[in-house]
Amino acid sequence: MKKKTKLQKTGIIKSFRTQRQLWLICLFALVWAAVFCYVPMLGNIIAFFDYVPGRSLFDCKFIGLKNWIDFFSLPDMWRVFRNTLVISGLNMTIGFTAPILFALLLNEIHHTVFKKAVQTISYLPYFISWVVVASILMTLLGTEGNINEILMRLGITEQPIAFLNEKNMFWGILTSANIWKDLGWSAIIYISAIAGVDQELYQAGAVDGLGRFGKVWHITLPGIAPTIILLFIMNIGNILNAGFEQQLLIGTPLTKEVYENIDTYVYRYGVQIGRYSFATAVGLLKSVIGFALVVIANKISGKVADMRLF
Repeated sequence: MKKKTKLQKTGIIKSFRTQRQLWLICLFALVWAAVFCYVPMLGNIIAFFDYVPGRSLFDCKFIGLKNWIDFFSLPDMWRVFRNTLVISGLNMTIGFTAPILFALLLNEIHHTVFKKAVQTISYLPYFISWVVVASILMTLLGTEGNINEILMRLGITEQPIAFLNEKNMFWGILTSANIWKDLGWSAIIYISAIAGVDQELYQAGAVDGLGRFGKVWHITLPGIAPTIILLFIMNIGNILNAGFEQQLLIGTPLTKEVYENIDTYVYRYGVQIGRYSFATAVGLLKSVIGFALVVIANKISGKVADMRLF
């Protein structure tokens, strides 16, 4: 074992020497990640203390797991978990598959100018803030919005419908808004993966009599399967991140029962009230659960599909 350890150390040192230019290029990224991603993780320690801003941590009372106990004893906690899982589940299913379908459809367009135009236009919503998106939705779906005006002029409805106040419609509206905003940007990596599929496979498929759908099913999808599985495993870690900007901007008091999730709950209890230790404890809990889910999904993927993230 000692000889193996020495050989490993020698190999690492040799790697640093032979690839020192590459390590030098990566040095700035590694320093950035250490300073802005890993050092702030030390702040999670306040989850175990009754932290008061401006006071030294040594002067704060150690409370152990009290913040987590308080979190699970909050009223309507299970309703909040239900909303979180439903919203995240819709994003993990419909929201995850939509960019894949969009990339596949875009790949079937052979007119280069039109294809680039559609691709560019699909990117634009990603750079629009949720404040603007909420304003667009209110303009379209408000009681005096464009959709209500069209419905009433066509005689479909006699009275305007308050779409944003309907609990039964909120999850669909929110999921549609998420898809519209992220569709083009999320499809970039799939478009790149499709471009890397060997073109000779398509020629061989055409010789074997495969049509467009057959080429997509038997060549394109298997070719980008590693990318799909990789992104799916990474997205599983965000299963408890249902977002809070869109809910707070689009949601109303009438839809609070279906839009209140863990993030908005923590924002109200932890940030607005000033319970920073509480907010940190819930954030740490979400991170631990997300990491565990990624590890489990990675192992299952390795056994079932022989593809894994690590």
